[in-house]
Amino acid sequence: MKIYQADSYVSMCRKAANIISAQVILYPRSVLGLATGSTPLGIYRQLIDWYKKGDLDFAEVTTFNLDEYAGMSSDHPQSYRSFMNENLFDQININRARINFPDGTAEHIQAECSRYDDLIRSKGDIDMQLLGLGHNGHIGFNEPGIAFEKETHYVQLSESTRQANAQFFTDGESVPDYAFTMGIKAIMQAKKILLAVSGSSKATILKRALTGPVLPEVPGSILQLHPDLTVVADSEALSDLLKK
Repeated sequence: MKIYQADSYVSMCRKAANIISAQVILYPRSVLGLATGSTPLGIYRQLIDWYKKGDLDFAEVTTFNLDEYAGMSSDHPQSYRSFMNENLFDQININRARINFPDGTAEHIQAECSRYDDLIRSKGDIDMQLLGLGHNGHIGFNEPGIAFEKETHYVQLSESTRQANAQFFTDGESVPDYAFTMGIKAIMQAKKILLAVSGSSKATILKRALTGPVLPEVPGSILQLHPDLTVVADSEALSDLLKK
């Protein structure tokens, strides 16, 4: 495990973007696992900036996003595909045929989960998986208590997760109750994992995830067992870990 401390959210995003850009530059046909939410936004802005300056080329990159809301079409403005289009894909030269998401409108849940897992395996698994960390320790939408051996699955979102995501919905819109998410087993099969964490509200759960017992009640704790985990966090998020 490698831990890099940043002075601020902006610095954290730059450090994380540096790691992703190095992966893409050295291996142009990289398979990247991507995350949504507020934490990665600054990372994506930095990658876009470097692309526009001619420093990055995403033409041969393949991406797999961690999750998608159930019952939501890909063109819905609150879908995770729309989020990624707006905040990354529409502003870089990625081949649209290389972008992958679970299908939130799939009628046959297990068949869709199997399709996504098979597609990831067909690409040789993920080279680098970007993750955030939920306030309850979730990674992807793998909520506390979900078995570590799960692959892509259909999950009911916790109330704390729905509240955290409410910021992306307009007044009168409710956060969906269910989602498709890449499972912990699939995440752990990524060759490299990059965990980006920001803010004092994540300090306690980050310390539990990185130093506490490995338990399904703290899904992120499984990352301790990954052979190539890099953590990039700002000083506030690392404050509990830095206490003597």
